[in-house]
Amino acid sequence: MAKTASPPDLSRRERQILDVLYKAGRATAAEVQEAMPAAPSYSAVRTLLRILEDKGHVRHEQDGTRYVYLPTVARDAAKRSALRHLLNTFFEGSTSQAIAALLDEDSGRLSNADWDRLSVAIKRARKEGA
Repeated sequence: MAKTASPPDLSRRERQILDVLYKAGRATAAEVQEAMPAAPSYSAVRTLLRILEDKGHVRHEQDGTRYVYLPTVARDAAKRSALRHLLNTFFEGSTSQAIAALLDEDSGRLSNADWDRLSVAIKRARKEGA
């Protein structure tokens, strides 16, 4: 059912709609509109949902007289696709450059538990990559 994530070809509003659908799991256009920050009109939300459906990011099911929308790409696959795009766009595909940039920005906010989780993840990745 879930398909491979496609390249990030989404507008800001389309991303907001997908965020709502990922959090809710499924929602009507009215529910999407209610959950969006500074939401556009109901007809604009319906139009954006149709565009997302045309792009293959969402699908709908009929529930009586209303459509209920669901994401078609699993959230984890969408995350990986977005991260790949971010790495390629801003870090020349370098994971280490991206991690270094994040640590430069956020290292003061990391708890000891965060540092421990990062250490474990690095050790595991090093073993799996060797």
